[in-house]
Amino acid sequence: MSGELGTSEPESAVREEVSETDRSRPTAPDSKHLLATIVARELRTIRRNRTFLVLGIAFTAVLLGIAWVGGSVRAGYVPTLVDLLTPLELLVPVVAVAFGYRAILGDEQRGELDVLETYPVSNREIVLGVYVGRAIGLLVTVVVPLAVVAAAVARSESDALSMYASHSGADSPILFARFIVLTLLFALAVLAVAIAISAAVSGTRSALALAVVALVVLLVGFDLAIAFGVSAGAIGDAELVYSLAVSPLSAYRGLVFDSAIVVAAGTGPAVASPIASLASLAGWTIGSLGFAAWVLNR
Repeated sequence: MSGELGTSEPESAVREEVSETDRSRPTAPDSKHLLATIVARELRTIRRNRTFLVLGIAFTAVLLGIAWVGGSVRAGYVPTLVDLLTPLELLVPVVAVAFGYRAILGDEQRGELDVLETYPVSNREIVLGVYVGRAIGLLVTVVVPLAVVAAAVARSESDALSMYASHSGADSPILFARFIVLTLLFALAVLAVAIAISAAVSGTRSALALAVVALVVLLVGFDLAIAFGVSAGAIGDAELVYSLAVSPLSAYRGLVFDSAIVVAAGTGPAVASPIASLASLAGWTIGSLGFAAWVLNR
């Protein structure tokens, strides 16, 4: 009767043993924990690699040198960002590519991707974790030098009575803050392109070669194509501001002019479409990361 209505003693002992075994067995980490682990690993890699530290110090020295030698650091925030814009158009892509062109390739060469594939984490999450970790290091490398320059302007600005406000015609630290934010968006877009390159290649030399090609295309190719389109009549005046948004470099340049330089001058022609330019930077970032995840899925 007890066997029909209740659990027999042997069955109870087996269930207790199984339950105890389940409690002692380690559970597999979930995807969120693995994503955080990937980000932390990338940050450790950046911290241990002295190349990134040297790169950051050199970046700071170059920006301070340009602002100081040109005298803009004593003239105000807007003159300083005008002096820094052209050098940053070259330096930011170089720094971003340095952070990302071997990020996923290095994991593949060390066999870490094969290990990650045994865990419940998708290739999209692997790419996202690598990107976020590298992006944090890149943002620090870009923000700190620009913040140092801004501090130098605040201490050295000759016009102590300059009006700090956000309206037109005023030299303001707010305009320089906009410049920093736009520079970060540009850097993140180029980093995503570098991550895509890292996922697509199979060797360090090919990664470096493709990164150089990507830099040339980003820095020169798109601008030349737009200039050719204008000269050939394919791009009219009305479409020019939207055509400039196709290139991440031109989108960044146009946003800086529209939101930090023309605003300070008070008047000026439309030099960019802010919505189209921001959409371009977002598209380059998301599209490149999506391509990287698709390549890993093959």
